[in-house]
Amino acid sequence: MNEQLDHAPCGFVTLSKDGILLSINHTLIQLLKYGAEQLVGQHINVILTGSAQVFFQLYFLPLITVQHRVEEMYLSLANENGEEIPVLMNASLSQDPDDGVITCVIIPMRKRNEYENQLLIAKKVAEDALTEKNKAIIDLEETLNALNKNQLKLLEVNKQNQKFKIDTQNELTLAKKIQETSLTEAISNDYIDIDSHYHASRELSGDIYGFYQINTHQYGVILLDVMGHGISSALITMALHSLFQRLITKGVPTAVVMKELDNYLHNLFHSNQDSWHYCTAIYLIIDTDKQTIEYTNAGHPPAIFQNPAKEQQELRSTSPPIGTFEGLRFKTDTFKYEKGSRILLYTDGVSEPLGEKHLRSLLMENSYKSLDHLKDKILESLQIEGEKNDDQCFILIELK
Repeated sequence: MNEQLDHAPCGFVTLSKDGILLSINHTLIQLLKYGAEQLVGQHINVILTGSAQVFFQLYFLPLITVQHRVEEMYLSLANENGEEIPVLMNASLSQDPDDGVITCVIIPMRKRNEYENQLLIAKKVAEDALTEKNKAIIDLEETLNALNKNQLKLLEVNKQNQKFKIDTQNELTLAKKIQETSLTEAISNDYIDIDSHYHASRELSGDIYGFYQINTHQYGVILLDVMGHGISSALITMALHSLFQRLITKGVPTAVVMKELDNYLHNLFHSNQDSWHYCTAIYLIIDTDKQTIEYTNAGHPPAIFQNPAKEQQELRSTSPPIGTFEGLRFKTDTFKYEKGSRILLYTDGVSEPLGEKHLRSLLMENSYKSLDHLKDKILESLQIEGEKNDDQCFILIELK
């Protein structure tokens, strides 16, 4: 056997027509871990596995005998240690009938099998990944469908909310008109001028006021500030409004009016402490004949009284806010006034941004100006300094 064939990168053997090994190259001997002397002259079954021996007899020998060629026949060899070596075999039978030599080229397939196994593993991984991907797609589609359904529900809820918002806004607008309608108009006659300003921080206000002519010479002026803002506070102001309007127009003393309002609030929240509200209030009865002012201040910011000589005094709180403690007795103070005196009543939505000192200064600096002028000055200050997140209400009184 020549050198190149002996060390070719494949196995090479020659067989007799009976399968006797006539020659074997060095490459195959190395692969089978035999010595050349151990194989030459032996039947090829020596290097075939049991199943390959059967296959060789049943298929290889008949095929090589009839067709003189065998191509890519898969067989398994066994080395000296019995380890199985998969191979592909090409073989041809000599054309010389007297020779009858079978020439075989054997190509080991270990690497190919490893590659195939790796390919199978990779295929399995790819199939698993595809299965997971398909499952994920199905899950995503289900999630998307659920999201679409939820989106439709949200759109419907949003549509209902928008309708509710519009309905609520319409109701609030109507309630605001009703609340503003309940406010009394300015009074102006030969004995007294009363004017007011009212601004709600929201649609509805927790501030409420009223001034009424009780008889030919008496006037009742009340200002209340219910705790909080919005609908609940506004409802309470409306409830209190109907009560104080009825009491004031009957000429009931200031302390009695406060006591009735206090009783009303306690009864209102007697069985529901969670919705409890209280309010501050100041109520004045002005007698233009006697030129007296009777007042009760229930925890309200002090009203500012100024006489014609620009001397000021505060009508300070005489009692706790109404609706706080049961059994309260409301104290009344009375004092005389001179013609030309003025009074400013206000809620904390006015005094907190401007300060009581500034309000006193405005009252004093504009003492000779008209009541309208003084009102404009206060509004200018509120425009500059005033916070818009609280209800603002004030009453100006000029005693003639």
